Order: sequence, then C-alpha cells, then structure tokens
Amino acid sequence: MPTINHTIDISAPAERVWTILTDTAAYPEWNPFITKLDGGLTRGSRLSVTIALPGAEPRRFTPTVTAVEPERRLAWFGRLLVPGIFNGAHSFDIEPLTPESTRFTQSERFSGLLVRMLRGVLRSTESGFVAMNTALAARAEA
Repeated sequence: MPTINHTIDISAPAERVWTILTDTAAYPEWNPFITKLDGGLTRGSRLSVTIALPGAEPRRFTPTVTAVEPERRLAWFGRLLVPGIFNGAHSFDIEPLTPESTRFTQSERFSGLLVRMLRGVLRSTESGFVAMNTALAARAEA
C-alpha cells in the first residue's frame, strides 16, 4: 500500500498548531490544499472535504473521522465510490518537541484496485501536503 507523508517542524506550541488545524472554518483564509472542510471533528462523524490538487479542479469527498486526540492526532478514512476501489486513510500527527516547538506530519495510506493507475494523483497529493504544512507553519509562527 503506497503511503505519502510530509513532516515539518514548527516554532509554535502543539496547542497553537492544534487550534489552527481544527479551526476548519478558517481554512479558506490560509489552506491551499484543503480549501473547505465541513462537519464535526468527532470520531465517527462524516465530513465534507474539498481539496485543491495542483493543476486540477477541486475535488470533494466525504470521509469519516477515525481519530481525534486533542493536540496529538486527527485522522479520517475515505473511499472513492465503493470499498476496495480507491481508499485513503489520512492523518495529521502533532508531536511536541519542546514547549515552544512542534513536529507536524500529514500522511495518507492508499489502498484499492485503482491505486496503481492513479500514481499522478498521489504525486499531486504530496505537493498539496507540502503546501498545506508550509502554510500551517507560517500561520502558527506568525
């Protein structure tokens, strides 16, 4: 199963990074990758997520939240059409390094029949992770 991830160290406390990450109403102001996220950030909740991959039309999908650990982890699981076609397990992990610095990792593990055919989407997704993580760091450090 292919996995993509991007990690960035942020000069801000984990609490601030978590607050920005979970203030989904503000995503249009700063997030170049996840441009819209609606729904409750509670385990089992269904979300409506719009992503903007570089060079592509925005895409909307409806994953289910699988983990919420304040100031540590947020995760969801989504699929294209039916199980087994194209599935993605997405996570945001926050690791306090010091009281004033944090390591933030965004990752996604893909599975399903179409994964091999959609390698270009995976490369674009990785670029989206880099853009979002960089923007998150800039906002947290401001």
